[in-house]
Amino acid sequence: MSWMETRPVEERMKFVLAVEAGEEPFSLLCLRAGVSRKTGYKWFERWRTQGAAGLFDRSRAPSRRARAMDASVAAACLELRREHPSWGPVKVKDVLEKEQPGLIWPAASSIGALFDREGLTVKRRLRRRGPPSTTPFAGCASPNDLWCMDFKGWFRTGDGSRCDPFTLCDAASRYLLRCQVMDRCDADHVWPVLDAAFREFGLPLALRSDNGPPFASAGAGGLSRLSVKIIKAGVTPDRIEPGKPQQNGRLERFHLTLLRDAASPPAGTLGDQQKQFAAFRKTYNERRPHQALGSARPAEVYTPSTRRWDGVLREPHYHPDEQVRRVRSNGEIKWRGDLIYLNQALSGEWVGLSEVEGGWSVRYAGVTLGVIPHGADKLKPPRRRARGYVDNPPGSPHLHRPQHHQSHQNGT
Repeated sequence: MSWMETRPVEERMKFVLAVEAGEEPFSLLCLRAGVSRKTGYKWFERWRTQGAAGLFDRSRAPSRRARAMDASVAAACLELRREHPSWGPVKVKDVLEKEQPGLIWPAASSIGALFDREGLTVKRRLRRRGPPSTTPFAGCASPNDLWCMDFKGWFRTGDGSRCDPFTLCDAASRYLLRCQVMDRCDADHVWPVLDAAFREFGLPLALRSDNGPPFASAGAGGLSRLSVKIIKAGVTPDRIEPGKPQQNGRLERFHLTLLRDAASPPAGTLGDQQKQFAAFRKTYNERRPHQALGSARPAEVYTPSTRRWDGVLREPHYHPDEQVRRVRSNGEIKWRGDLIYLNQALSGEWVGLSEVEGGWSVRYAGVTLGVIPHGADKLKPPRRRARGYVDNPPGSPHLHRPQHHQSHQNGT
């Protein structure tokens, strides 16, 4: 036998018509329909007030969600998200709570769901990643222990001009000290930016960079004209290993945020682009919470250095037992009748020589340049030793004792 197919609405229609006819008791009709008297009265009442439409199934969802997001709260979240498209729900919630503490803001997950509904998020495919390094930085537990500097990478503004941003950031607090459009990427243009930052914020203990110009050179000690000035200012140059940009990972990651928030799309002119960088720097330091800082702002963590900068480039200090020589304009020194090439970046600077096993060790301030073997007329580079995450000089003697001008004897 075949099953007889019926629809709930038709069965309810038969029920209410039978009730309206009044030929059988109401309780008997409910029993035959397989419903309670309460449900039977509900169907009949809907039939009387709404007609056949009242017999269709209704949604079980509540007419109003008890914890639905208020329209004004949602509007504030969306406004801040559209103002800063790269900010996620955690940052948006943190900023709104700080700027409007009198209101109760929804959970970050609810704000994220709101952004999804409004089409403000882009789903990205998850990628397998290697485990992060546990000690990417050494000696940057406090502000001004280590500053990081680099060029972000050039791009063109709307009028076709080349834009080369130079960035300077404190490693511990992530405070953005400088974000400057440069006319040229050389020592003559980078040093004034560093000098201005030193005067405003004081001196860091070390300054990290990559091994490219103008931060370093292929000469002895890897010193460049810029790094020589940095040493004479009382700061230790701190270079990453060649080909290891992850050792300056905090600044590299910052450049992604800079590009996304202040240069996508680029401004029309270099002047307008610098204005965008200035606005970004204020927002980044004072308004944008940083997850690595426990959602604090960099400006809340950073404090200026107690090592003030007086603008004087001081000569390095050498031990009285060391022989000193002034580097000639071509980067050479005269030693025991021979001309030994060191580094043209050291032109006019004094270097110290001390006798060691097999020859004479040559250094500039705290940077070992190499060894002149006995009977040789060339500088032998120092043996490379593992230094953890950086390959840099052990430190300038300026950092922990006052500067002294050396009375240079025996120098030619």
